[in-house]
Amino acid sequence: MQEQKPKLLDQMRDVLRTKHYSYRTEQSYVACCKRYILFHNKRHPKDMKEPEIEQYITHLAIKQYVSASTQNQALQAILFLYKHVLKIPVGELNTVRAKRSRRLPSVFTHDEALAIIDKMSGVYHLAASLLYGSGLRLSECLKIRLKDVDIEKCLITVRNGKGDKDRVTVFPKKSILEYELQKKTVEIQYRRDMMNPNCAGVSTPDALDVKYPNLPRSLDWYYLFPANSLSIDPRSGKLKRHHLNPSLLQKAVMTGKRDARIYKQGNCHTLRHSFATTVLEKDGNIRKVQDLLGHKHINTTTIYTHLIGGAANGVISPIDIKK
Repeated sequence: MQEQKPKLLDQMRDVLRTKHYSYRTEQSYVACCKRYILFHNKRHPKDMKEPEIEQYITHLAIKQYVSASTQNQALQAILFLYKHVLKIPVGELNTVRAKRSRRLPSVFTHDEALAIIDKMSGVYHLAASLLYGSGLRLSECLKIRLKDVDIEKCLITVRNGKGDKDRVTVFPKKSILEYELQKKTVEIQYRRDMMNPNCAGVSTPDALDVKYPNLPRSLDWYYLFPANSLSIDPRSGKLKRHHLNPSLLQKAVMTGKRDARIYKQGNCHTLRHSFATTVLEKDGNIRKVQDLLGHKHINTTTIYTHLIGGAANGVISPIDIKK
């Protein structure tokens, strides 16, 4: 009996995993292509080409008013489907593109950031301290493993960051004691997991568990911020210990902001922005900040110079001018 060929979106998942895309990107790309297919009344993509792609992307921009990033992600997902899954070349597209907005990010002052963090407790206090004290993205913070922290040198190695790049950033000295206490908590959780015959440890990047089967059950690969309960890994189907759910830390930061009576717009990522502006104010070395944040282009980092030395810096309001 001839083996049945996997469905198109399952084929796409396989290709994304082969190319080592993150699970989050896999979910987003598959969802984008599914919506593209549904928009065209479930027609198979191989029976569609440039006109249908243009029609859908234009629909997102004109009818649904999606953001530029959402529109671009949808296009990238569809192009990935054609190029890497269907092996069908796509010509030049004449789509209506959403213009990316250029807005300055909201930032907390040093005192505001500390006030928010001080209103938090437990594991969330340490995590928020690293968002601000190390300039980490939310996902990077939660994916820290015990092996990635060098307490003696006060450094964190960020693995598989944005663009699948590694980098090294600073670990705040004031958080060392808190880290040691959290490390002991993880060790206790690890011993409990190892007593569970069904627990397969933690997930590893790039299918390292195939080459090194014992790696997922190694303590140094355990997350610094583990989830409270075991869960089924969506890719392997095995029972594993995942990291803390991002929504929990997001909620804790927003609650801390409210309790600190900080009313300006801000979230977890704002703490990362605040790291950049604080370091720039104290050090002034924009190249150093670029490396610490993991920015590919210096232009991405220079936006923070507008926040600390813009046109309004040092200008006296006309109302405040004395006669």
